[in-house]
Amino acid sequence: MDATSRRKLLVWYRRRRRDLPWRGTRDPYAIWVSEIMLQQTRVAAVVPYYERFLRRFPDVHGLARARIDTVLAFWSGLGYYRRARSLHAAARIVRREGWPLTAADWRRLPGVGPYTAAAVASIAFGEPVAAVDGNVTRVVSRVHALDRGGPVNDLAQAWLSRRAAGDFNQAVMELGATVCTPRAPECPRCPLRDACAGRATPERYPAPRPRARPVHERRAVTFACRDGKVFLTRRNGTGLVAGMWDLPTTRAGGEPLAVIRHAVLNRHIRIEVFAGRARGAGRWFSARQLARIPLATAARKCLRGTEFELRDIRG
Repeated sequence: MDATSRRKLLVWYRRRRRDLPWRGTRDPYAIWVSEIMLQQTRVAAVVPYYERFLRRFPDVHGLARARIDTVLAFWSGLGYYRRARSLHAAARIVRREGWPLTAADWRRLPGVGPYTAAAVASIAFGEPVAAVDGNVTRVVSRVHALDRGGPVNDLAQAWLSRRAAGDFNQAVMELGATVCTPRAPECPRCPLRDACAGRATPERYPAPRPRARPVHERRAVTFACRDGKVFLTRRNGTGLVAGMWDLPTTRAGGEPLAVIRHAVLNRHIRIEVFAGRARGAGRWFSARQLARIPLATAARKCLRGTEFELRDIRG
């Protein structure tokens, strides 16, 4: 990328960027939390969780001091709870050792991969290192008409404005998220259109990855309710929802109260909710208490599909 294209992109970004709550700051904590939440999650879904999370945990010290159950409760509904566990563990390391200043140091923290490390290091500390996510890969691939497997990381690093590394990384990401989209890109609006080798057939680049075959699962859960409280059990083990509260699993039988569709990556889960009695180890929770516990996303969906949600949570 030449100096003219680089300048056009930065001007476009500063004029057209979305007004997001983590923009306009160089606070490494605020930037880091946003990047962790944005992993595999849409911006629109993240914003309310981000704002609520930072009100409760305004700095790394507050997050490090918190109990993991409290952190998971404020993450509840955002999904991929391993992110919250890693964020909490990393906050304790930062409180003890101080902020990492380089991408290489950021990568030593739990839950921080190459993209997140580069994003935080460049935005918060100005390190001239390219942050390459799916949006950046798509923009670079189209500008250079690269099939999948091309030298995207090297090209993104060569593009980088060393004097404004953080803004430049965000500019390329913003371009991919809002203009150079996977389908129906708005090429006439693109500040790089004159330099784009793939503009005639942009959707050809990069070549699509083969999709993993969907896995279809069926699950049945018990909905037990009394005196305005619902019975939940806690998930054990080390899976994605370990430590979260959930409706207890049961055997399917009869007519379900509700049928819920839930997806995790390539897993498509049909959850049938049956009325039943409380069995096994667990606890009863009121609607108010549900807001303060780490509640699995699937359980939250199930409760929304029952009379308990309509009567007790919304009321």
